[in-house]
Amino acid sequence: MNHQYFVLSGRVLVSVIFVLSGLSKIVDWNSNTQYMVSAGLPMIPLLLIAAIITEVAGGLSVLLGWKARWGALLLFLYLIPVTLIFHNFWAYSGIEMQTQLVNFLKNLSIMGGYKARRTLKRFPYWRRTK
Repeated sequence: MNHQYFVLSGRVLVSVIFVLSGLSKIVDWNSNTQYMVSAGLPMIPLLLIAAIITEVAGGLSVLLGWKARWGALLLFLYLIPVTLIFHNFWAYSGIEMQTQLVNFLKNLSIMGGYKARRTLKRFPYWRRTK
């Protein structure tokens, strides 16, 4: 299979979660607002708009390959506070702890994927050559 198809499928797989999440925040504004209130965040409308823009713009950037490095960096940095604030599994017990741990680890995995891709780009001898 052509290398370009692997790259495209990777872009689709890593970006779809952000694009869909950003769009769902628009559709379900009130539930997301309540969730942010429960986390004790200030300036919720501003932060929610910023989250929507970050997720949709960053996801589309990675998906389409337009300024993809910047989009990936934006999403990587965005995931740091999001993961620590919204997936603080250590504050829960039982099934909720397990759910938050899975989401915490999912975000770390996405961050690791972005980091690995960046590393591979810097060391071209790790990539398969034509």
